[in-house]
Amino acid sequence: MKKIAFFCIPAHGHTNPMLPVAAELVRRGNAVRFYSFKEFEKKIKDAGAEFISCDPFLPELTEQEEAGLKNVSTTEMTVQDIRITLAMNDFLEQEFKSFQPDVVYTDSVCFWGKLNAWKHKVPMVVSTSTFAFNQMSSCYMKNSPKEMADMIFGLPRISKELKELEPYGYHVKSALSLVQSDNNTDSIVYTSRRFQPYAESFSGHYTFVGPSVFSKVLPKKEKERPLIYISMGTVINDKPDFYGKCIDALKDMDADVIISCGNAVNIEELGELPENIKVYSYVDQLDVLSKADAFITHCGMNSVSESLYMAAPMVLYPQTGEQYAVARRVTEIGAGIMLKDDSAHGIRASIREILDNKTYGDAAVCCSEDFRACPGTAGAAEFIENAPHSWDGVDIMDRLNKANGKFLTLYWLLVIASINLIGFLVSWKYVWIIGIAAGILSSPIGKAVQKRKYKSLTKNIT
Repeated sequence: MKKIAFFCIPAHGHTNPMLPVAAELVRRGNAVRFYSFKEFEKKIKDAGAEFISCDPFLPELTEQEEAGLKNVSTTEMTVQDIRITLAMNDFLEQEFKSFQPDVVYTDSVCFWGKLNAWKHKVPMVVSTSTFAFNQMSSCYMKNSPKEMADMIFGLPRISKELKELEPYGYHVKSALSLVQSDNNTDSIVYTSRRFQPYAESFSGHYTFVGPSVFSKVLPKKEKERPLIYISMGTVINDKPDFYGKCIDALKDMDADVIISCGNAVNIEELGELPENIKVYSYVDQLDVLSKADAFITHCGMNSVSESLYMAAPMVLYPQTGEQYAVARRVTEIGAGIMLKDDSAHGIRASIREILDNKTYGDAAVCCSEDFRACPGTAGAAEFIENAPHSWDGVDIMDRLNKANGKFLTLYWLLVIASINLIGFLVSWKYVWIIGIAAGILSSPIGKAVQKRKYKSLTKNIT
């Protein structure tokens, strides 16, 4: 029997995949202590784990800070994670001394879990609730100008907060080092190798276990008419206008429609509902998806994984860069289409495309079979029990980084040589233009060379 400490941020999309893993570890005779928050207490106890409340350590938020979290501001989430870590320091010092965990299983963005595992030198396994992201797979992200501005202008504030960690024994180079996947950290990813972008770039410290769900139900699509399911998740779901357009788009369709809108929307505000449309605050999503023929989704990783697990093709409506990455991968495997026109007409046309074109459903079925062939929660539990893991394979990312370093050195040497040649032979008056052009072109050229080198490395190794 091992003692395992679970840590997670107060978010459904991050907590839910950890629960079946906790239940499996308890079933196997391990002691699981889950550090979480009141809203998840019942689920954690139902999984058989010991619930430890972290609610007293949540900071009081200003209206501006609360708005930042609601809008999924990377800066605000990072700052609050750091502050919670500091607030929990004395408490977790005592917890690690008394519980003495053999392994820490922590969400990938739960700073207090990661930092305390490092500080107390306890083997750590990271729970990755979305794709594993490194410099290759992160190209799937498509951040909006607002998200980019938030990250750039938030750096000074984050750096200031990070300095507060140092006196407490938490040594951090940057916020990126806390959240980015690296090839030396044991990690569990809740998807398959086939669905993970650039899976070859991740080392043997990663295990791709497939969706972490309690349900063993198989898809059941046989019924009189199609079922369409709509949900925007549990975070950015205050979208009564969008739900209204969905209702307008589907009210006359020969199909049943279920909308799950969360507590952010007052169902009565949506008006009188057509006979074929039902709206609920919450539903048993896996059960609904097992019967659904089309799913309009915000593209959160949990929702997409559950949809593919239940062989339900999707209309994809991402709201953040991370969700865009998931949506892009779904389109690549052919199990969904992007909602480019979110008018009632556009929504109806997208649903018709999914229902009328069998290829989307076939792709979803193929992915469902792939997910169900993964190690699952049993594989995740075994991986945690046997941590830390060793691996002596070829690190593709290490080789790629060395190749990138050589390329950039050569690139800038050529730029400097060109500037000097033109300056001496023609004129120094406009050589600054070459420098600016070289700076602008370095990124796209570097990425193109990097992808080419990556293909070469993976071909030679695999």
